[in-house]
Amino acid sequence: MQSFQNTLQKAKLRLLQLHYEVQSGHIGGNFSCIDALMTLHHCVMGADDRFVLSKGHSAGALYVTLWSLDLLSDDDLQTFTQDNSLLPGHPSGSGIPGLLFATGSLGHGPSLAAGLALAARHKGSEHRVFCLCSDGEWQEGSCWEALTFAIHQRLENLTILIDQNGLQGFGRTVDVISCGDITPRITAFGADVCKVNGHDPKAIVEAISAPSKGTLRIIVLDTVKACSLHFENQLESHYLPLSEVDYMKARKRLEQGDGK
Repeated sequence: MQSFQNTLQKAKLRLLQLHYEVQSGHIGGNFSCIDALMTLHHCVMGADDRFVLSKGHSAGALYVTLWSLDLLSDDDLQTFTQDNSLLPGHPSGSGIPGLLFATGSLGHGPSLAAGLALAARHKGSEHRVFCLCSDGEWQEGSCWEALTFAIHQRLENLTILIDQNGLQGFGRTVDVISCGDITPRITAFGADVCKVNGHDPKAIVEAISAPSKGTLRIIVLDTVKACSLHFENQLESHYLPLSEVDYMKARKRLEQGDGK
């Protein structure tokens, strides 16, 4: 695990550098889910498993995760959000290793992932499907339709992770739609739900590895927007270009291991 922690720290430093160099990207949401994405790809998923990024604005965290696996190069990352880049601000689904769908609009990931999981069952395949969502996108009706479908079909090969940082583009979720914790709402539908610290790789692995209850598993990741940075848990971090002063301060904090 120590080796992975070192890899994770390098990925966070590269993610910070990515945002600073291009002065673009949703840095807050990227840092609330980078722990989960890295854990999923390095410690959980097998070669035949499938991943769907529903939370498209966290593209930077996915790209850096793929970089940490040597599936993208530094040269690729330097083109992030630039004209004619392989790596747009929301993944296009074309040419990015392991990416199956474009995710320019949020809320479609659970439906696509449920379709993949059902198809795998029909084909007799044992591969698993993982989907990462934001908490804000669960204001979309399509997410709840996918949830009822997956529960009805008892898609135990599907795991949906919800990055619950409590903030979205225009405010806190509790203020926008009176929802601070989505866990009880989803539990009421009959899914296998658990909530864990979304910045604790060990807790994430244990939640995913728990014995199946015969239906889809939903893991609510209790996270902090812009986690470990000096402007964490602030709405402004949703889309915040970094000054040189901010970049150096954030980098120092990451290198020293401060924060969560």
